[in-house]
Amino acid sequence: TVEVESPSTLKQLSKAKQKNELLSEKLSTQNEQCKHLEEQIRKSDEYSCNLQHKIAAYECEISKLREELLKEISHLEERKEEAVKAASSCSAEHFQSLQEQFFGLQKRLTALPPALRSMKTDYASLRSQVRNFSDFYGAAISDAKKQITAAIHEMSEANKDLLEKYRKEVALRRKYHEQLVELKGNIRVLCRVKPVLKEDQHEEGQLVVVTTDPNNESALLVMNKGKGRSFELDKVFHPQATQEEVFQEIEPLVTSCIDGYHVCIFAYGQTGSGKTYTMEGSVENPGINQRALKHLFKEIEDRKDMWCYTVNVSSVEIYNEVLRDLLSKDGEKLDIKINPDGTGQLHVPGLRVTEVKGFQHIKKILAKARRNRITFGTQMNQHSSRSHALLCITVYGTDLANGSKTTGKTTAYYNCLTWERLKEAQNINRSLLALGDVIQALRGNQTHIPFRNSRLTYLLQDSLGKGNKTAMVVQVSALESNVGETLCSLKFAQKDLPLPLRFFFFFIVTAL
Repeated sequence: TVEVESPSTLKQLSKAKQKNELLSEKLSTQNEQCKHLEEQIRKSDEYSCNLQHKIAAYECEISKLREELLKEISHLEERKEEAVKAASSCSAEHFQSLQEQFFGLQKRLTALPPALRSMKTDYASLRSQVRNFSDFYGAAISDAKKQITAAIHEMSEANKDLLEKYRKEVALRRKYHEQLVELKGNIRVLCRVKPVLKEDQHEEGQLVVVTTDPNNESALLVMNKGKGRSFELDKVFHPQATQEEVFQEIEPLVTSCIDGYHVCIFAYGQTGSGKTYTMEGSVENPGINQRALKHLFKEIEDRKDMWCYTVNVSSVEIYNEVLRDLLSKDGEKLDIKINPDGTGQLHVPGLRVTEVKGFQHIKKILAKARRNRITFGTQMNQHSSRSHALLCITVYGTDLANGSKTTGKTTAYYNCLTWERLKEAQNINRSLLALGDVIQALRGNQTHIPFRNSRLTYLLQDSLGKGNKTAMVVQVSALESNVGETLCSLKFAQKDLPLPLRFFFFFIVTAL
């Protein structure tokens, strides 16, 4: 049969289907929620079970702790009882000790009144003594002053006697020193032989022809063309002689300068013979200049309690008979005049004179003067000096006891005999000839000393005059190639050549 449903029925049927689908979805959702809740309940049961186990464990632990706590409380109770018993026993002993101290204090308090009465008596006695102390103190001070004054007077007299003896001793030492210097000779001629250097041993004509005598410090032998010639000088230094050995011969002259004498120290010889090394030396091994200045300031320091010294320095150069100041900026040309103070001594107007306080200051001045010198290259020395250089040290001394004054002057000088530039050579020769004549006249005690023959000797007049001290250091080479110049230098030192030949020697040496 075919049933025909009405539209309303279909509509209701459609709505019923929709509700059925909704209900099915809700049922599905509820089923999922139910499963989720079941899962949560299962987890809650597990967690609850774990908590119960933990609670049981905690209860067990708490039970154990309770038992331990009860035991500790019981132990503490026992210790408390023991401490109470010990404290009670200690308190009894302490109380007994305090009781004994109390009884002792009572006894001491009983004994105090007699002691106080004794102290009052002593105090009264001390007060009376203090009242009389001022008079006793004044008398004692007066007596002590008299004794101290007498002792000071006695010491003063003793010091005066000692000071007088010391001055006599100083004067006697100075007298003996000067006698020793005079016995050696106021004009001493020293000779130093330059050692053969390594670079000289590989060249021709470098045989050693100059020998010294180990048994005679004054003898020197020179071999020339198979013939030997001996020279006698005041002192000959062998090639191995040290700078200190050379200075030991010069040292007495420095002491003479402190004592008020004029002193001249100079070296001469051919180029490359060692003049600069002897006079200036090196940084590690200084020469005569620096050693003399060190000794000078050492002597000044040793005498500072007796003397007050002032040291002035100047440095000049004589180039082609023209005087130049080596300490001025532009090397000002100067002239030599008679001092207008009436002493008759010479002075150089406009010369820069510097007061120095110590050795280091002088070293700076020496370096400045060295830079300002005129030099020119030669075959033997690339920076050979072309002039005479003079370093003048003037020492003014004042005796602190009586105010007496002394003036000493040291002049250090060295020249360079060179081979070129004829005009310079002729002027150097002229100066050296004049210097030789002055030295010869002084050694011969002649009445007329030809100081005015050159600027060099005129400037050195105060230092070379009679009664003053002079040291000549002749530098010679030991090599055969220099034997001619060596012989001429030694002959000049002995002053045994006639004047024309000496002039020829210097002219030839400087003009070849």
